[in-house]
Parts: sequence; C-alpha cells; structure tokens
Amino acid sequence: MPQVNAPGLQLIKNFEGCRLTAYDDGTGVLTVGWGHTGSVNGKPVALGMTITQTTADDLLATDLEKFEEGVNKKVSHDLTPNQFAALVSFAYNEGLGALEGSTLLRLLNAGDTQAAADQFGDWTTADGQVLEGLVRRRAAERALFLTPG
Repeated sequence: MPQVNAPGLQLIKNFEGCRLTAYDDGTGVLTVGWGHTGSVNGKPVALGMTITQTTADDLLATDLEKFEEGVNKKVSHDLTPNQFAALVSFAYNEGLGALEGSTLLRLLNAGDTQAAADQFGDWTTADGQVLEGLVRRRAAERALFLTPG
C-alpha cells in the first residue's frame, strides 16, 4: 500500500502543527498532537490532556495509516506519489467521508486530474466561514497534487 511521501508529510505537519496539550480546534473538536482527534491510550482526548512528542509522532503514524488505506480504497485512478500525498492530507483534515462524497474524487476517478485539482479550493470553510488557514492548506495540497513525481 502506498504511503505519504516526505513532501506530503511535511505539508501535513506544517498545517496541523504539534501541540502536546489538548485543545479545541475552533470548531468544537478536541485535538492533541499532530491534529489527532481520537483516543490516547484508550482515553478520549480531553481538554488539558498532555502527551509526549513520541506519543504525538506515534499517533500521527497510526492516523496516517488509516487515511492512506482509505484514500487507496476510494481512488480507482492511478496516482503519482504527490497526488496520493495531497489526497491523504485533504482526507486527514476533512475526513474520509468528505473525500468519498466529493466532486474532487468523482472527477479524479473519471480521469480528469486537472478538474479534480481545481476542486481543492472548494474546501476552505468551517462552520460556514472561509478560513485563511484552509485557503492556504488547500492551495498547498493542490500545488503538491499538480507537482510531477
């Protein structure tokens, strides 16, 4: 199964950032580490929870496996490593369900990679508001998606 390449991992890390104390991501989702939202050692992420850098890195690796597998299952079109990494970054941020129901995926699976790339820019809102961080992230994902290699 493909894995996120170095440019994709760097993109995810740059936009997620790593916080060792749990926080509300601004949309009511409790988050810790590199954007981890699940449980830690069997306990749900809770405000004030702290983890080590090693734990944050381990959680990221485990989370990435889930998203890599999900992207691999949902995409029927051949992907370059950069396209795969951009889609994993997108799914890591928006969720696999968002990818599955997206026009981006439909266009990609139909073989129209340019039109699919142009869909990244449609995913820049949270709670109905355009967020500059999402605008930057989607632009970076689109650029990676369109970069040969």
